[in-house]
Amino acid sequence: MPTSTLAHPNTGADAAPGRRFFQQLEHPGQIVSNLTPNWFASIMGTGIVANAAASLPLQFPGLRTGATIVWAIAAVLLVALTIATVLHWVRYRATASRHHLNPLISHFYGAPPMAILTVGAGTLLLGKDWIGLPAAVGIDWVLWTIGTILGLGSAVLVPYLAFTRHENKPDAAFGGWLMPIVPPMVSASTGALLLPYAAAGQARETLLWACYGMFGLSLLTSIVVITLIWNRLSQHKIGAAAMVPTLWIVLGPVGQSITAVNLLAGNAAIAVGASMAHGLLVVALVYGFAMLGFALLWTTIAGLITIRTAREHLPFSLTWWSFTFPVGTVVTGLNGLALHSGLVAVQVLAVTYYVGLVAAWLTVATRTFHGSVIRGTLLAPPKAA
Repeated sequence: MPTSTLAHPNTGADAAPGRRFFQQLEHPGQIVSNLTPNWFASIMGTGIVANAAASLPLQFPGLRTGATIVWAIAAVLLVALTIATVLHWVRYRATASRHHLNPLISHFYGAPPMAILTVGAGTLLLGKDWIGLPAAVGIDWVLWTIGTILGLGSAVLVPYLAFTRHENKPDAAFGGWLMPIVPPMVSASTGALLLPYAAAGQARETLLWACYGMFGLSLLTSIVVITLIWNRLSQHKIGAAAMVPTLWIVLGPVGQSITAVNLLAGNAAIAVGASMAHGLLVVALVYGFAMLGFALLWTTIAGLITIRTAREHLPFSLTWWSFTFPVGTVVTGLNGLALHSGLVAVQVLAVTYYVGLVAAWLTVATRTFHGSVIRGTLLAPPKAA
């Protein structure tokens, strides 16, 4: 499938006269005909808006309620997209069974596990207000386990396919290459939230160090890929306008790693000794502020490139969801740094990033709703060449 198919699906048939929804689809069955795994990025982007608000330094009346509503939307989307994906595999098996061979689409198999992990964390952080803590903990354990298994699978299998089956040109590296290797970092962050609910002793300590292991797995592979992306930009420039939003995915492993080390350090005292817990907190602060420097640099570079491209032409596509989740991970990372450092400057930066996140989410969510539910262009099957 060419880049244009992933980033900007065709408009399908002419609008059906008198139809209010799915106007560009020839028949209702086409709703699930073109469901690639990158659709789960919409759940990631929605869920992170809720999760980031839960620990935001600035809390005000209505914020938690609003965030919980957004979490509920993400949860409903997860159920709906999971069912739709099953239908896609049943009705369009020939198409679905070849997604993993596509050098673009295959990398987005990292989106489903991250969507599952994000909704699970939101259940524990916010959903407990509605369903109670015991139910929230139970649901999060299930979703964390499923998401972690799928995420570790994507971190192994997608690179394996890229190394053995995919044909990649010298300018092929893009932000999407990070998608299959970031889920273990999300598991590290969300696993830290479950430490207080793990059995004391070996089970809790094993979970802590397993999360650090997944942190390292994702961090080192992300550094390799980010280097390749930087090299591609230096050697081959920006490339197709529709893929420019994926540059923001670089913030994903950066922000998520800051989040992970701070959440793990914050809960480490219940799993290891006081001196070890203090050492982990020092590491979290030093690492967090060091990576924050790169996050600010990349935000500036990606922002300038995006503005430059938008002035010429930046077509809407599902890649626009790259403006949401990666930025949200920076917010959650800043939330942790603000808590542990007590610096007002970091608190202000966290709120600033969150305002940008909400603005991006409102824009992308509205455009996606119009392009899928109203017009149906994002759901339409690709036209034959």
